[in-house]
Amino acid sequence: MASSEITLEAVPSASDIKAAEWDACANPGGDLSGLENLDTLAPRELHSCAVSKPAYNPFVSHAFFSAAEASGSACARTGWGPRHLLARLDGEIAGIVPCYLKAHSQGEYVFDRGWADAYERAGGRYYPKLQASVPFTPATGPRLLIRDDVDREQIGTALASGLMALCNATDASSVHVTFAREAEAKFLGRHGFLLRNDQQFHWHNEGYRTFDDFLTSLNSRHRKAIKRERREAVASGITIHHLTGTDITEDAWDAFFAFYMETGSRKWGRPYLTRKFFSLISESMSRDVLLVMAKRSGRWIAGAINFIGSDTLFGRNWGAVEHHPFLHFEVCYYQAIDFAIQRGLKIVEAGAQGEHKLARGYLPQTTYSAHFIADPDLRRAIADYLKRERAYVAEVGRELTDAGPFRKAADEA
Repeated sequence: MASSEITLEAVPSASDIKAAEWDACANPGGDLSGLENLDTLAPRELHSCAVSKPAYNPFVSHAFFSAAEASGSACARTGWGPRHLLARLDGEIAGIVPCYLKAHSQGEYVFDRGWADAYERAGGRYYPKLQASVPFTPATGPRLLIRDDVDREQIGTALASGLMALCNATDASSVHVTFAREAEAKFLGRHGFLLRNDQQFHWHNEGYRTFDDFLTSLNSRHRKAIKRERREAVASGITIHHLTGTDITEDAWDAFFAFYMETGSRKWGRPYLTRKFFSLISESMSRDVLLVMAKRSGRWIAGAINFIGSDTLFGRNWGAVEHHPFLHFEVCYYQAIDFAIQRGLKIVEAGAQGEHKLARGYLPQTTYSAHFIADPDLRRAIADYLKRERAYVAEVGRELTDAGPFRKAADEA
């Protein structure tokens, strides 16, 4: 019997790929890789009894990438030129790496500007580079999107090699696969990529039935502080509303976009997402969206957007046009915990950075990325740096976990 043929190609838009073919790779019905410590490249049948429902990550859906690109948020004009890598098996798409050719390092949340500056001071050219990620989204998820009815090791190896070949073909300095799952990052490490660790703060649902159940797991000082913050956040007659699906009207999106622009302009200078992006996701994936909105005196004054996965609530952007003490914590963190408990979700990912999340029950979580550096001298320098950085991230994570708000054996109940 003739062996199957794998071919590779890069396409300039998510719209060049049929949604059904993309999603068969990104969120296949039998995908169990959302489980902790599950090797995303292992045969699926080994885990057939592990969960009762398929894992789903909204950020790798065709709808999300299509909205980011069609809205003008992630496109060549903004420095995100799509170069999605496809692996075809006997002509059929078997694997995809969402990838962008970039002329800057904005909107990524895994910071490599120091690498770029050092390389260019030494006479090199760091840009363009290839970014394998979800634009503007620091959320862990699959990056080698592979169908569940193929040899995942074979297709994964082809995609890893294809990224290196695409780097050479585009005259890029490097490939950066960011916010990958741990097993996936290590797989790329075995194929010549350098591994990098960073840290976020995630909340974990330990089987809580109510928010008060969660509070009882905290020490007295933090429990009292959270109760006080929640009271004061809504003390000015503020009401909190959860909007999902068809409850999210264009008027609500208009209000949220105003919050996003006001806060984003202060933090980043120029927010990444266009108004059209929010209308597009409302059309195609509104059931995956939770808007937590705050209202006072009959008008929306603040809000946060979250995306709903099969076991994870992903917190993303926040904004406000009125500023009230602790309202940010209430809308972004406490309401997310409440919603996760109600829905039986296991995890809340609260976005990038922010040690202030620790006191609110969000614990350090290691994140993973993999980097292919074409220049051997730059590669050696970065490899040495990453070895020291990984040790530092691990030590900080241990210290912060020990300092967390949860009750110890000696604490007062």
